Amino acid sequence: MAFNKGPCYGLSAEVKNKIAQKYDLQKEEELRIWIKDVTGQTIGPDFQKELKSGVILCELINKLAPDSVKKINKSSLNWHQLENLTNFIKAITSYGLKPHDIFEANDLFENGNMTQVQTTLLALASMAKTKGCQSQVDIGVKYAEKQERMFDEEKMRAGQCVIGLQMGTNKCASQAGMNAYGTRRHLYDPKSQVQAPMDSTTISLQMGTNKGASQAGMTAPGTRRAIYDQKLGTDKCDNTTMSLQMGSAQGANQSGQNFGLGRQIFDAKYCQSAGAVEGTDAGTHTHTHTHTHRMFSSNRAISDLTRFLSVLFPGASGKMVGVLLTETLDKM
Repeated sequence: MAFNKGPCYGLSAEVKNKIAQKYDLQKEEELRIWIKDVTGQTIGPDFQKELKSGVILCELINKLAPDSVKKINKSSLNWHQLENLTNFIKAITSYGLKPHDIFEANDLFENGNMTQVQTTLLALASMAKTKGCQSQVDIGVKYAEKQERMFDEEKMRAGQCVIGLQMGTNKCASQAGMNAYGTRRHLYDPKSQVQAPMDSTTISLQMGTNKGASQAGMTAPGTRRAIYDQKLGTDKCDNTTMSLQMGSAQGANQSGQNFGLGRQIFDAKYCQSAGAVEGTDAGTHTHTHTHTHRMFSSNRAISDLTRFLSVLFPGASGKMVGVLLTETLDKM
């Protein structure tokens, strides 16, 4: 019967490689010397192969704790070797090792996790050292012994009133000078040589100062406030005049604005008159321009008159406005 496993891939291979990297060859040599010192048996260069049968391990635990393993199977059969490893694991558990320090039988038998096997043997050496087993090689660490303290009930109740330093300390803390809750607190120290305020309404320099502040010239709330300085004599004759701080209306003009009527898109000041140019060609050009200007002005006048009639008679239809326009033009 053989326990064969295929190679690992992916994440399993990465985990296995990381565990194998933690294996310490120097610790292996120390364990080899320690086991030989305790049992008297020499372990060959292949550490896993020598311990695989479980015979040396069972003899080791019997030296540390006699009669821990009653029967040691020295057969080469797999199940006998696995039985030895199982008995060794039970024995070291009774010896005091923690469950997280103990390897599984397949870790050693199938060479699955020799790092855990090494950890178990080092923990066993530390436990043996703690229990007084001496060897030629200094291996393992001595575990701390448990120190129990027994206190009576009175001592336990007294300890509940003590505040440990982990919670802080109340030394140097004082509530001296604290007034009753809700009362006013002085901003000065009565013990110092500072003159106390005359009354509670005085504001100390810690709260700032009101020196230089003045409400002179402030009018009643809701009244109008002048935007000019009355002391400089720059006030105007009436309140309707706008000062330069509010802007200026100089140069503004509304002349020529006709509300509701059409606005000319040309300026008559810059148009040529009929007699401005002399000569036949010039006269012809002027006559044509004047005729065009009159036609344009006539059409614009009709358009303005139609718009005016529509505004004057808002309920009139287009036909009625046309009749009114015809009558008006006839009268003109």
